[in-house]
Amino acid sequence: MLQPKKTKFRKQQKGRNRGIATRGFTISFGEYGIKSLETGFITSRQLEAARVALSRGMKREGQMWIRIFPDKPVTRKPAEVRMGKGKGAPEFWVAPIKPGTILFEAGGIDINLAKEALRLAAQKLPVRTNFITRVDKVLENA
Repeated sequence: MLQPKKTKFRKQQKGRNRGIATRGFTISFGEYGIKSLETGFITSRQLEAARVALSRGMKREGQMWIRIFPDKPVTRKPAEVRMGKGKGAPEFWVAPIKPGTILFEAGGIDINLAKEALRLAAQKLPVRTNFITRVDKVLENA
């Protein structure tokens, strides 16, 4: 599972994840991709499950790119612990997602195979997504 090798601080505040994506919202590497339609957190486990589903759906053909990285720690306190006594220990890592963020890209495969493989990957994610192609982005900007 993905997680940073090293961070400056062990724990982070939750923060707010508002607005739409201003970075990572265009297809950069492949020909097809899935774009997030809503805000949320994607855990490293969900990301790994989606990656496995995508690679199996592509039948090990072509290439795939993961465009997000879980670099935000989420802390939890143990069960049945009273309030107070500080912040809990880091439990898992998440990637904050905004609407418009490209999550996965695929290239070097047929569009029908890509559509099905990315659909299988999208089922593993907690946010609604949309299948997009590089051509869509060119037509949108024209």
